[in-house]
Amino acid sequence: MTEEYGAADPLSQPVAPNPVPTRPSALLNIFIGPNGIRAGWRLLIFFLLVVAIVAAMVKVPGVKVFLHTHPPGEFTAIGLIGTEFLLQLFPVLLAASIMTFIEKRTFADYGLPLSEAFGKRFWQGVPLGFVMLSLLLAMIAALHGFSLEGIALGGAAALKYGALYFIGFIFVGIFEEFSFRGYLQSTLGSGIGFWPAALILSFVFGAIHLGNPGEAKIGAFMAGSFGLVAAFALRRTGNIWYPIGMHASWDWGETYFYGTPDSGILAQGHFLNSSFHGPDWLTGGSVGPEGSLLVFVVLIIWALAIHFLFPAKPASAVQTKTEVEFRDARAEF
Repeated sequence: MTEEYGAADPLSQPVAPNPVPTRPSALLNIFIGPNGIRAGWRLLIFFLLVVAIVAAMVKVPGVKVFLHTHPPGEFTAIGLIGTEFLLQLFPVLLAASIMTFIEKRTFADYGLPLSEAFGKRFWQGVPLGFVMLSLLLAMIAALHGFSLEGIALGGAAALKYGALYFIGFIFVGIFEEFSFRGYLQSTLGSGIGFWPAALILSFVFGAIHLGNPGEAKIGAFMAGSFGLVAAFALRRTGNIWYPIGMHASWDWGETYFYGTPDSGILAQGHFLNSSFHGPDWLTGGSVGPEGSLLVFVVLIIWALAIHFLFPAKPASAVQTKTEVEFRDARAEF
């Protein structure tokens, strides 16, 4: 009995040594972090995908014909819709779709939940953007720098161009907000934190606007400052549908409704005729109202409006996914 018990006793069996955990090579560490592919490489892959898709799009015969018949110097509703969709929105969304498979994430992880497309948050943002633009123009007018000079379009033409420009600027809003406050914010933020990423991307967002015809440094600085307001809206609402609504209605009001220059360009087919008169610091000069120094007063009011409309959640409830990722992957880059 003793021999049988000893033979069957698991404590008497030799114990295999614990396997020594293997450490990833130094070369692998360059590319792979705690959360998979490091944020810097994901950003590079995303940029390369966008560039490749745009390069392919411009070679498509139908796209080439469209670009030839709608040159960049002309600001028309159809030109805006086609250019924004074909060369900007579509490439970015397609590249992001590919990244969802690579990263095993969804558009909601990038701040763009498709289930909420054009829902409550979007339509809450639309009136705020238009109201803020109207407030800016009212302030300029109060200092005798802006005046309305009658209706440029009426009847069916006004409805047609109003609808077309609204579609076009929705494309603009989705493209710019998803690019800077969506995918890039989510990815860069996972490596360095939400607000450092927002500051960097807002600076880049403003700098890119210097490439617009007629743009000036003050207008580009305003665009970057708006980027921070949009990031604040993202922080408070949880996704970018609210900033998309604000962005689209601001541009629509500026370009179509009031008929003022937008980044130095005056659109064809606007609703009202208007004019500016006075120093550039007041009117924005060739840039348009977004180049006025008063725009920064409006941006402060805008941020305060978002603050009161969407109060901050208790600290215990604000453990966002980005913050968790940042805490668990401090070596993301």
